[in-house]
Amino acid sequence: MCASPLSFLRAGPPPPNVVLLSDAMFFSRALPVTAGASPAEAATQVELALEGISPFPLAQLYYGWFWMPGVEHALVFAAYRRRFTAEQTEAWASAELVLPAFAALLGVENEAATTVVLHAPEGLTAVHWESSPVPVKVLSRELGADATAEVRAAARDDLLRALGGSSKVIELDSALAPDPAKSDREFVFRSGSLVSRLAGSRVAALDVRDKGDLAALRNSRRRDVVLWRVALGAVAALVLLGVGEIGLVGGRMWQDVRQAKIRGQKPTVDKIMSSQSLANRIEELATKRLLPFEMINALFEDNRKPAEITFSRVVTLPQTGIHTLTIDATASNAGQVSVYEATLRNLPMIQRVEVRDLRTRGETATFTLVVTFKPDTIKPADSIAP
Repeated sequence: MCASPLSFLRAGPPPPNVVLLSDAMFFSRALPVTAGASPAEAATQVELALEGISPFPLAQLYYGWFWMPGVEHALVFAAYRRRFTAEQTEAWASAELVLPAFAALLGVENEAATTVVLHAPEGLTAVHWESSPVPVKVLSRELGADATAEVRAAARDDLLRALGGSSKVIELDSALAPDPAKSDREFVFRSGSLVSRLAGSRVAALDVRDKGDLAALRNSRRRDVVLWRVALGAVAALVLLGVGEIGLVGGRMWQDVRQAKIRGQKPTVDKIMSSQSLANRIEELATKRLLPFEMINALFEDNRKPAEITFSRVVTLPQTGIHTLTIDATASNAGQVSVYEATLRNLPMIQRVEVRDLRTRGETATFTLVVTFKPDTIKPADSIAP
């Protein structure tokens, strides 16, 4: 049966490229670290102590260490560089992490006085924890590939006796293998039911490669990650712009259809609006009375109109309604026009006063006065009390 073309998606991301080196190539020590030391201080103390106990300078060693804040010792492991061939070290360039096989166990959460025995074709390795999460001893026995079961059992017993104080022993018949992690912030190793999780902040110290080359490699990868994220952001922006452009085109098409529909309905709407306006005018004339004389009287009462102003024509227009008077007037004194306008504006029954087409010639003036009364403020003459 053919595999599903989507099976690779269900399988998830591949495990990281990790190189696990033979434990027999490394020697290890537990070195003291000052209480309360920072990671930088712990790294300096570890390198100074390693240089003091090693017969070779640090530049001739591949080394790493494991330490956790608050723990007063670090587990250091190192190997002479010439024990590795050029072909081996060339393969490390593409790896995300290079460390001895037993170092994959350092992310295991163990109880106190626990020893993990790792069985490998080339030998055995025992890692012992006391009361802290950092192991105190790592011992290895190199065995031939043809070693019998009895020889392996004897070597195992020798390792446990040399370590001493093991209240719990965990046997691993196969080396830990890298597992896909949920994020790039940790490395996960698994052997059977045993799982080891190494935080990304600690694997830098575990990597045994040249520290200068390692820093350059990590800077390059960090730059590549930034560029990759920028590229993804640019692609996402282009996708959003494309979606926005499609939305604009769709909106424009919808607007065109809407405008065409409006244009098609405009004659009908104009006819309806005209009929409505006519109906309103008829209703207004039928239900409300035009009171021109009463409104004119309101403009003359209490000698409001200056004697210099003379009304020549007073009309009401359909477009202005029954509450508005349009008055053509002349004034023998042009200054009285603004005085009369101000007087009318202050009357409580007046809603709006407007002077239009004011023309002056010497002291005389002609103008149009448009006065709008507030509805229901002018009463018919026969309803006004004497």
